[in-house]
Amino acid sequence: MTTDDQIAAYISGHPAPKRADLQRLHDLMMQILPDGRRWFLNGKTPEGKVVSNPNIGYGTFAKPHAGGGTEFYQIGFSANTAGISVYIMTFPDRTYLPQTYAATLGRAKVTGYCITFRALTHIDIAVLAAALRDGAARP
Repeated sequence: MTTDDQIAAYISGHPAPKRADLQRLHDLMMQILPDGRRWFLNGKTPEGKVVSNPNIGYGTFAKPHAGGGTEFYQIGFSANTAGISVYIMTFPDRTYLPQTYAATLGRAKVTGYCITFRALTHIDIAVLAAALRDGAARP
């Protein structure tokens, strides 16, 4: 199964309206990073142990990470029981995202590299798109 097939299966495996929100995020990321590498991490170790929620990633960021290796995605997102988490990995430090976007984003929790919200209707999508573009512009 290709990465695009895994992404499509992951998105379609969620009930509406979360499925629609995930698809909208995917479509937005395909506009922002149309030629960027797409990632699908199933959240399991090679032995099959679940260690995280599955997530979709876009772009390539050269930075050592916990999973080993030196490449990871620039921007990713995953569904969880609280809603959806968006990860922007390229910001210079853990204060940039909350200081720059939290006040205008809407009903979301914004931490160092993560934005968590219940549904896209709870946030200002234009502010989220600005944050995603900002993160995508940083290699």
